[in-house]
Amino acid sequence: MKLWDKGFSIDKKIEQFTVGNDREIDIHIAKYDVEASLAHAIMLESIGIITSDELDQLKTGLQAIAKSIENGSFVIENTFEDVHSKIEHELTQTLGDVGKKIHTARSRNDQVLVALQLYYKDSLRLINHKTEVFFKTLLNLAETHKKQLLPGYTHLQVAMPSSFGLWFSAYAELLIDDVYVLNAVSKIVDQNPLGSAAGYGSSFPIDRGITTKELNFSTLKYNVVAAQLSRGKSERAIASALGGLCNTMSRFAMDICLYMSQNFGFISFPDELTTGSSIMPHKKNPDVFELVRGKCNKIQALHTEMLLITNNLPSGYHRDFQLLKENIINAFEDVKDILDISNYAIQQVIVKEIDLTDEKYQYLFTVDSINNLVVEGMSFREAYKQIGGEVQSGTYKPDLGKEHSHIGSIHNLCLDKIREKFPS
Repeated sequence: MKLWDKGFSIDKKIEQFTVGNDREIDIHIAKYDVEASLAHAIMLESIGIITSDELDQLKTGLQAIAKSIENGSFVIENTFEDVHSKIEHELTQTLGDVGKKIHTARSRNDQVLVALQLYYKDSLRLINHKTEVFFKTLLNLAETHKKQLLPGYTHLQVAMPSSFGLWFSAYAELLIDDVYVLNAVSKIVDQNPLGSAAGYGSSFPIDRGITTKELNFSTLKYNVVAAQLSRGKSERAIASALGGLCNTMSRFAMDICLYMSQNFGFISFPDELTTGSSIMPHKKNPDVFELVRGKCNKIQALHTEMLLITNNLPSGYHRDFQLLKENIINAFEDVKDILDISNYAIQQVIVKEIDLTDEKYQYLFTVDSINNLVVEGMSFREAYKQIGGEVQSGTYKPDLGKEHSHIGSIHNLCLDKIREKFPS
């Protein structure tokens, strides 16, 4: 069944090319198409297009479909173009002519738009929650390991003392910035496009306020052309926000891979969380975090893809928009998995004691030594020259006991302040 069927068959090669992977991808938005169809039916009854009895029949039919989606028995066979045609077919098979009325005053264009907006809203909400869970895990690790020092690096050269508390809480606080952007994007998608039909509205006296209320949108996309133009714009904003979060996750994963290597040896994980080599029996590979890094980098490229698909399209609907759906949905599902597996694995991290008297760390405390001389009355420039001279002559002796007390430093992490900043 095809919603645009006029009684003739389309060439099979053309059909396969144009349908693509819609049937597989549409499983993710099936429940939302049902929700939107129910809201649409309620609106149609309110303006007298269908009767209250017909609305009750449509409610019963849609609730049955919703149940089949929930229990996993809902299937979009290859005789259907997409989820929208499948749901209308099911209603028509069950209810007869009443099922044929569900498409009144709407187009597949606004059907897809509203189902995607609802999916985006729920997915952003879930990713916010998973991000908060990961955020709390990192802060707990920061608290647990706040007294354990860690070499800090610039240019991958030993630089200044850091700590595991500083490292864990740094990425926790970065997640707050990512959530700010995710929340902004949530406002963008929280606008009801239903009623825009093919992009130019309808001659039926539809009440778009009813569907907005029924679907719990905060507001409408009032202009029907703007509603259609939001396809692509929403995806670009989402891709940018997910990319920002993935940038944080990717950099953290890279740190983990680096710190696990024997050349650093700062952390480890239980054997069951790592993989081995087919020929090197000693290997403990951080495959989970390498895949997190790779998947996150792939998602960061998504914004460019969304931009290039849509940046030169004129107003109105174009089939190019179909190409946005698969990768944006896959990105959402991947980010959910990335946050879950990262949270699961990092809770089992083994933080090692680091011998900071090791020769390779002998210059880790030079800045502290300079600061000690400044406190004693020497100018910074003279102190810098003195410590620099000691380094060059091989006479430098580090002071490992310097306290860093200012806000956000090694010995004053402000974990409670960081925790308070997370958006509620």
